[in-house]
Amino acid sequence: MTIRMIDHINIDTLDLDQTVRFYSDVLGLKLGPRPPFSFPGAWLYAGDTAVVHLNHMTGERAKARAKKPPKDTGAFNHFSFASTGYDDQVKRLKKHDVDYETRDVPDRELRQIFFLDPNGVRIELTFTGEGKDKPTKKAKGLAYVTA
Repeated sequence: MTIRMIDHINIDTLDLDQTVRFYSDVLGLKLGPRPPFSFPGAWLYAGDTAVVHLNHMTGERAKARAKKPPKDTGAFNHFSFASTGYDDQVKRLKKHDVDYETRDVPDRELRQIFFLDPNGVRIELTFTGEGKDKPTKKAKGLAYVTA
C-alpha cells in the first residue's frame, strides 16, 4: 500500500447552509454532486475534486454537540490548501470580515494565511512565491504550536 495524497476533509456542522456559504464565498469552492447517503450533507469542489465533505448534524448528535461544543480540535491543528491568488484571497477575507493571520515560511518562497471556518476548524492557505506586502496581521484565537 502507498498513500498518494489526502483525498478530502470531512467536517461535522450544526449549520449546513452557513458552512456551505462560507466555503463557497470565502474559498471559492463550488457545491456539487454528493452520493445519496442516509444523512444530510454537502460536498464542495475545487475543480473536479470534492475536497470538503460536510455532514449536517441532526437529531441526538446535534443536541449533544449544542449542549457541549468542542473547546478545541484536539491533536488536529489545521488543514491546508495549496492555493494561488494571495492578494485576491486577502481581499476576499476582508470582504467577508474573516479574521486571519499571515506568515512567511523561513527560507522558503512560501506564504501562509490562517483563519477559522464557522465551525472552528482552522484552515491554512499556502501560496508559493506570491504576495506584495509583508505578513504582519495577527488574528485572535489562531494560536498554534510551532516547533
